[in-house]
Amino acid sequence: MNFDPLYQPYSSYRVPVYAKQGMVATSQPLAAQAGLDVLKQGGNAIDAAIATAAALTVLEPTSNGIGGDAFALVWTEGKLHGLNASGPAPQSISIEALQAAGYSEMPKLGVVPVTVPGAPAGWAELSRRFGRLPLAQVLEPAIRYAEEGYPLAPGLARHWARAAEVYARQGDAAAGRAWFETFAPGGRAPAAGELWRSPGHAATLRRIGESEARDFYEGELAERIHAFMAEHGGYLTREDLKAFQPEWVDPISVSYRGYDVWEIPPNGQGLIALSALNLLKGFDFAEKESVLSYHRQLEAMKLAFADGEKYITEERKMGVSVEELLSEAYAAERRKLIGDTARAPEAGDPRGSGTVYLAAADGEGNMVSFIQSNYMGFGSGLVVPGTGIALQNRGHNFSLDPQHTNALEPGKRTYHTIIPGFLTQGSEAVGPFGVMGGFMQPQGHVQVIMNTIDHHLNPQAALDSPRWQWTKDKTILVEQGFPPHIAQALARKGHDIQTELDSSQFGRGQIIWRNPDTGVLCGGTESRTDGSIAAW
Repeated sequence: MNFDPLYQPYSSYRVPVYAKQGMVATSQPLAAQAGLDVLKQGGNAIDAAIATAAALTVLEPTSNGIGGDAFALVWTEGKLHGLNASGPAPQSISIEALQAAGYSEMPKLGVVPVTVPGAPAGWAELSRRFGRLPLAQVLEPAIRYAEEGYPLAPGLARHWARAAEVYARQGDAAAGRAWFETFAPGGRAPAAGELWRSPGHAATLRRIGESEARDFYEGELAERIHAFMAEHGGYLTREDLKAFQPEWVDPISVSYRGYDVWEIPPNGQGLIALSALNLLKGFDFAEKESVLSYHRQLEAMKLAFADGEKYITEERKMGVSVEELLSEAYAAERRKLIGDTARAPEAGDPRGSGTVYLAAADGEGNMVSFIQSNYMGFGSGLVVPGTGIALQNRGHNFSLDPQHTNALEPGKRTYHTIIPGFLTQGSEAVGPFGVMGGFMQPQGHVQVIMNTIDHHLNPQAALDSPRWQWTKDKTILVEQGFPPHIAQALARKGHDIQTELDSSQFGRGQIIWRNPDTGVLCGGTESRTDGSIAAW
């Protein structure tokens, strides 16, 4: 990996971090330190990732929680493994049942979009297969922060206040009461620098650790979730929880200029990032700040998203295969559609041819790319009383159109936005990377990979580079630091360019690259949030 660690052409003053024994990069400084503490106790990168993820449910609950989903890419002993810990729709829910109840589309909040939480089972499965320390010990930093409290960071406090306003206006007043008791005690969200604690979180995490998550899926916690949902007319039951198991999957990849870029297969949207890169590798991007370079990236991303929206759902329910969507022949046909002007995206037919992200690494060569989420901020706006379990609203992505690929079905996993990424070269691991943030995620992956491989930026500069985001039709959001002359030229090509003042809309990323000859780790963290790297 060839880059200059002192080259920083952007407004951020951060430089990459180097270490040898271990590194954890995530969006919350205390959570990164929790992972590092576990490394120093004798844990490996997998233990550190679990510790950080669990701590983030307490330290950054605005983006994830115990009641959310998770995905992981794990590099160990020279091989990459994928874990899908996303939960399905309840068995008792259906399009017909929701239509009979008066729904024409999946709601964002309340009991209806709640799917089976997969994160706790994901932690336990990672620990069982690859961890070195007992899960109870690994969760101890998160438990301690929940019991003793911690002061809110500025970025966290801003998102927390926004969520409280949304739930006050749009949430279910009766079912959502426990959310306010937990996250807005005294009737308001905690402010930056103010201490917040949650004994319910601590007790739940302790039960998960001691039972290796079994209590969450078939014990007292499962009963409390079941009772809460039944009381408020929800669909999730104890039977849904008991039946859930995370799934080990084979990661998918494309070759990009001598490197292999890896993602989790569907139901995740990592396929979109790979599809876009498959189109873009047919062009030369010698110059970064070029109108033509950005134009081609935008057009490729729109084409990839159009295919993703049409085809991605649970993989066994897809009408086309991943191999067809990522074939060289299909990429060549789709690439022909990228002309000189902007066009509205349309899906092709290949059959003819709210989230937190963390990266962890140890001195032994183990590396983890991990992501978990409740989806839209805190999720459904519901907390199981006394537990700190904020339930996700991942079911909102389901369609109530029976003909749609991602149509709601009992026991089906929906199109999922959260995606971990990983980069290899030959038989060597380069390292984990990711950019969280809804439908920004595959776009962030593409931009980070191009910044790294095409433009040789160090991990910190690759993250700090001003980002763009396609939202719909020909609409493109750009950050304030995006070159204005290029934005103007893109507008002349037909793109609807809009400057977005809130940089949090462009995702939050982390990177750790490993030198295969020396084992030295080099990390970058997100300057758009409270991001931090803990290293040893």
